[in-house]
Amino acid sequence: MSKIINGTSLPNMPWEDCPEGYNRPVWRYSANPIIRRHPNAVADRVFNSALVPFEDGYAGVFRCDKHDGCPFLFVGRSKDGIHFELEEERIHFVDENGQPVPDTDWQYDPRVIPLEGKYYVVWCDDFSASATISVAVTTDFKTFVKYDNPFLPNNRNGVLFPRKINGHYCMLSRPSDLGHTPFGDIFLSQSKDMTYWGKHRLVLKKGWASWSALKIGAGPVPIEIDEGWLVFIHGVQSTCSGFVYSMGAIIVDRDDPTKILYHCQDYLMAPEELYETSGFVPNVVFPTCTLADAETGRIAIYYGSADTYTGLAFTTVDKVVDYVKKHSI
Repeated sequence: MSKIINGTSLPNMPWEDCPEGYNRPVWRYSANPIIRRHPNAVADRVFNSALVPFEDGYAGVFRCDKHDGCPFLFVGRSKDGIHFELEEERIHFVDENGQPVPDTDWQYDPRVIPLEGKYYVVWCDDFSASATISVAVTTDFKTFVKYDNPFLPNNRNGVLFPRKINGHYCMLSRPSDLGHTPFGDIFLSQSKDMTYWGKHRLVLKKGWASWSALKIGAGPVPIEIDEGWLVFIHGVQSTCSGFVYSMGAIIVDRDDPTKILYHCQDYLMAPEELYETSGFVPNVVFPTCTLADAETGRIAIYYGSADTYTGLAFTTVDKVVDYVKKHSI
């Protein structure tokens, strides 16, 4: 049996058993979507967001597209990981001296990473018509200290590993430009101090299957298991009716994340429910967060649906690892 070896016990995490007779490795929450349109006075759509266990419940950073169409980052809290209260004032970042940092034009698709007793937020910043990754840190989800950008534009889908590997902080990202172009591969970068980043190495190229033919990107924080690191990803396919975003997975080596141990040929979940196939951007399943219970192996996956809603899905480490191995190329 596979085990989560770098995790905590989360006995109260959201969970719903797999429907009887369902034979896919990931199943959807029956009450999806968990965040619908207009959840508060300022947000039109909330999706591609991330949360972590915090105090007596959960806290996170949420992508909220406002009624002017611009996305920014907002703090959200929940007692059960299903029902959320979202703040109505967006996050305003400060520097290491506590001074305000100028706001960027757009902020979107955050990941939240527990690391060394703090919570790091990695997201995509748009400024001056360019997109790149930004990093901030918080301990209380009230004050967010922003670091210098780790990479040049253009880059997206940044996510940190939840511990140092061989003495280095490690981040997955997807160098790109502003459009759907031949850019679209996942790279690993390393840093000793969370300021200077280098040793950029290719991890995974797009195009091994139709569902990942156009581009790919890292999803939630990698989960450390006894086989290595379980990394959920998204893949993009171009069809005659537009782009389709699906969810897949790989398992990489624990000490060298550029080394792929298992690479799943098949997607784990593709858009099929109405809240995934119909919305602001149709046909999108975009995973950005997981909660994992080390005791039971249960995994809850939060994902953006059609760039409109927040969905929730479930699996177990045994089910998903077995599936990835069985369908590995």
